[in-house]
Amino acid sequence: MPFSSLGEFLSALQDDGELIRIAAPVDSALELAAITDRVCKTSATGGPALLFENIRNSTIPVVTNLLGSQRRLCRAFGIADLDQLSGEFAQRLRVEQSGGWLESFRLLPAAGGLEKWTPKTVKAAPCQQVVRMGRDVNLWDVPIPRCWPGEQFPILTSGHGVARHSATNRNVFWRTSFVVTGQQELAWYDATDAERELVKSAAAAGQNLPVSISLGGDPILSALESVSDIDDIRTMSGCFQRTAMDVVRCRTNELEVPATSEFVIEGYVDATNPMSNQSLSIARGNGRYVRRPLPLIQVTAITQRANPILPAQIVAIPPAEQSWIGLAVDRMLLPIVQQQIPEIVDLHQPFSSARRNLLFVSIRKTVEYQARRVLHALWGLASIGRMKWIIVVDEDVDLGQEQQVWYAAGAHARPDRDFLFSDGHAWDDDYTSTASSTGQIGIDATQKAGNEVSVTWPDSLTMSVDIINRIQERWSEFGMREEPAEKRP
Repeated sequence: MPFSSLGEFLSALQDDGELIRIAAPVDSALELAAITDRVCKTSATGGPALLFENIRNSTIPVVTNLLGSQRRLCRAFGIADLDQLSGEFAQRLRVEQSGGWLESFRLLPAAGGLEKWTPKTVKAAPCQQVVRMGRDVNLWDVPIPRCWPGEQFPILTSGHGVARHSATNRNVFWRTSFVVTGQQELAWYDATDAERELVKSAAAAGQNLPVSISLGGDPILSALESVSDIDDIRTMSGCFQRTAMDVVRCRTNELEVPATSEFVIEGYVDATNPMSNQSLSIARGNGRYVRRPLPLIQVTAITQRANPILPAQIVAIPPAEQSWIGLAVDRMLLPIVQQQIPEIVDLHQPFSSARRNLLFVSIRKTVEYQARRVLHALWGLASIGRMKWIIVVDEDVDLGQEQQVWYAAGAHARPDRDFLFSDGHAWDDDYTSTASSTGQIGIDATQKAGNEVSVTWPDSLTMSVDIINRIQERWSEFGMREEPAEKRP
């Protein structure tokens, strides 16, 4: 069943027993984040979605941990299992190569029937039931959470921000922004993101850059936005939801936003004053604060539903909602990476990676030193090229079983031979790096053969299939309970 709006998705979660309504009064500053973080970290399966119905000094409810479990991710995408997402995603994309091998490429929904999923413009929309413009705009009326004590300002983490590149007429998307006054906010981007060049080029041309940020609507937008290679996430969303997304033109600019959003914040980056002169303290998913100036958005309008609900993701050390969304991102990244590096069987970023530091990769090894070639190719990809640690194992290793990966690293890799070091571009908020570069390490944890090793590689300890089947058939005789297999993370 497709979900075009937040309300529809919450109703389904309520029916599934996946939503807890919290009626007790809660502060949007720190309390809400602390409650959500505790729920995420005390449940092995991610915990329920939380609907805070009584936010102090506000009549607007806030929902957190919306996609913070495998079950809810599958519900949002309309699939039975996350592993199914790789095949579904592969069927729905085509690749446009814009350069040579390992250079940037764009992902678009498959050409067949594309017009069926392209967003369609409507004249009236739920997200414009209430409109405030000019002096009536006040961002403080919205109970935007402040998540951590070191942050000076509330943060919008579930926003679907959009601006349009004037040269290509393509939309550029981002998710995070910070409220600094009743009519101003700051947009987060990394130094290599497309938003940075968009802001710079507009300012250089002396043009104000229109931007709009929507909240709510299709629940899978948060996951799709995390796959940076997707060129048109709204059409891709329509492919998954099997219905074209309705979009509506904003009231104070010509951008279009999802019609079923809960809130829309419209504004522009002033060409004469594009950057804030403040260096904000910002909490990041790697568990540390970072300080940096950001583009300053002048807000011109706030539109909303008559009875809106504010979605919020709490930025925190894993496990957090973003950790679970990362599992879906892995499944979508797999067919993208396989188009470039066909020998890859699977990839996985464990929760301990914080979605940036550690990547497990399994390959179908057919030639000597193949893992080294794969490592260099992975560092050349825009989507995962900043990964600090990459461990490559054989295809029989279950990447979801982290101890299997580390066993292979310890058993199959010799540090002086199988550790590869590189130097690549760092994340802006990577406090371990110097300037804009970071050290990277790749570990060839595959079994060695031929010229890779000077001794005969010993056989592994493997039980015969007939014994395994016989024991399985008689398992109940032994009086032991069948334990569920450990799932990712």
